[in-house]
Amino acid sequence: MIGDRELLREACAARIHAYAPYSHHLVGAALLGRSGKIYRGANVENSVNGLSICAERVAVAKAVSEGEREFVKLAVVCGDTGFCRPCGACRQVLFEFAPQIQVVMGNTRGEFEVKSLAELLPAAFDGSSFKRSAS
Repeated sequence: MIGDRELLREACAARIHAYAPYSHHLVGAALLGRSGKIYRGANVENSVNGLSICAERVAVAKAVSEGEREFVKLAVVCGDTGFCRPCGACRQVLFEFAPQIQVVMGNTRGEFEVKSLAELLPAAFDGSSFKRSAS
């Protein structure tokens, strides 16, 4: 099993590919699939801010587009101080595929903390109001 520090290094490697000419806030993510494969993502900004996409969602999109649907752990890294935490939209997207995922939030100095998605997104929207029983 891939450890937290190794996944954090993968996120740091992804971060160098970030495109952030407006905020200069480079973010990298590494998503570990149940298969053992790691999917990297980097944030991609746009001059129209609403069209920007976070590193975490890039990693999820890459994984899903390659057929992976179950995830174990996500690492996310931004600067060299503090810990980078997924935004609310990223938390909800992660919940869609992996409500039990562990999130490693760190920095480029290798410091990190780990929390469950349930801790980061209590009372998440699960879409159960849309689900209908088969009749």
